[in-house]
Amino acid sequence: MPPSDAVLEAPLRHVYKPLPHDSGAKHVQGSAEYIDDMPEPIGTLHIAVGGSPVARGTIRRIDLAEVLSTPGVVAVITAAHIPGKNDISPGHADEPVFAHDRVDFHGQPIFAVIATSRDTARRAALLGKIEIDAEKPNVSVEQGKASGERVLPDYAFVNGDAAKAAAAAPFRSAGTLGIGGQEHFYLEGQVALAVPGEDGAVLVYSSTQHPSDVQHIVARVLALPDSFVTCRVRRMGGGFGGKETQATQWAVIAALAARTTGRPCKFRLDRDADMVMTGKRHDFAAEYAVGYESDGRI
Repeated sequence: MPPSDAVLEAPLRHVYKPLPHDSGAKHVQGSAEYIDDMPEPIGTLHIAVGGSPVARGTIRRIDLAEVLSTPGVVAVITAAHIPGKNDISPGHADEPVFAHDRVDFHGQPIFAVIATSRDTARRAALLGKIEIDAEKPNVSVEQGKASGERVLPDYAFVNGDAAKAAAAAPFRSAGTLGIGGQEHFYLEGQVALAVPGEDGAVLVYSSTQHPSDVQHIVARVLALPDSFVTCRVRRMGGGFGGKETQATQWAVIAALAARTTGRPCKFRLDRDADMVMTGKRHDFAAEYAVGYESDGRI
């Protein structure tokens, strides 16, 4: 219901007022600070990830000798270096920080390089030799249905006998609707900066929509109490759901790198790596059948 004239005439602090965005002036001036704008602590190291060269299969061998021998590389980390649980999922325990026995998608992170510069880390990450017994992946809804595989277990919302009611209706209609997948094309890519603290504590700056999730999962992976992990978020350059859980992995890797080296570690994904390695909105195939009356009532 629209507001009455009396309400519109009453003095209001915010409603119906052209209030500026809190950071609007800073955005226009270019002074709004994002994580990649922050001055890096002295001794900051930089991270790049080596991903799976195939979309599906069993890992047979990981040879990182050439990566480790690259000048400027300080350390390389894999699933074997994780002190806690190799799991970044928010609740299903089905998404590892690093793949260690099998890979489930092309580009899935298998190891991370920690180096004195971002360029060095990126170049060294290309030198890893990963042998995988490749299998044919399912990359469409139709292939998944044919094989019986599911992203999550089936579930349904049911009220009454819909099939019986539809069968008794004077008019019926059915069809399918295809919905393509989507990439969360945020302007600021995935980025995190982890700074080690006292007694194993860590401070993580993360471009995330869910700082408490980052805190909890970093603690889980590092085998720390939640109180030993602080996650700070001042602002993000977009998220759209793509940084609700997807930002966690990069924050975890940065924190693990900081713990491994004892130095601040920064991880900023390139746009191409971001689009390959982060989750998407899945394709959907919707099938519907409806029974309805002559007046359109379902």
